[in-house]
Amino acid sequence: MGKILVHEFTTLDGVIDAPTWAFDYPFDPQMGVAIGGIMGSSGAILLGRTTYQEFAPAWSERSAADDPGAPFMNETPKYVVSATLPSADWNNSQIVGPYSPQAVQDVKDRVDGDIYVSGSGTVRAMLADGLVDELHLFVFPLVLGQGQRLFPEGTIRMKFRTADAETYESGVVHLALASAQ
Repeated sequence: MGKILVHEFTTLDGVIDAPTWAFDYPFDPQMGVAIGGIMGSSGAILLGRTTYQEFAPAWSERSAADDPGAPFMNETPKYVVSATLPSADWNNSQIVGPYSPQAVQDVKDRVDGDIYVSGSGTVRAMLADGLVDELHLFVFPLVLGQGQRLFPEGTIRMKFRTADAETYESGVVHLALASAQ
């Protein structure tokens, strides 16, 4: 059984939805190295329905020549948490059903290696249920003032241990946080 490793792009005020605002910052190759490191230990990808529907068309057409992460995204087994998605046609994808802590734990128990989660709102429930082992926040120096937040009002108390921190030339900070609960 591996760990669940979450990678999220976020603003200073915690907004995670529709991170098109990230395009205002140059992508630092070291950020790619950090994300590649998260992917490197992973034997599966866990996605919510919305992220699946955004990623499938975007990644399925990419090759390694287009993006070094394309082979991982396209060839790795993908587990989709959804109560409404009728099918998952992207290579190596399967629907696990609606979110429940047990459904995610079942995936965690059967995957050899870590499980990579990228930019999914489902992360909030997994954090609340104690299923996230590492949280990799790429914090952009921007405040939006509105939008879906990783930790909305009313979130239960959670403790983390800073495992690593790195700053990129763009001003983006990568915080690698391990669960301390």
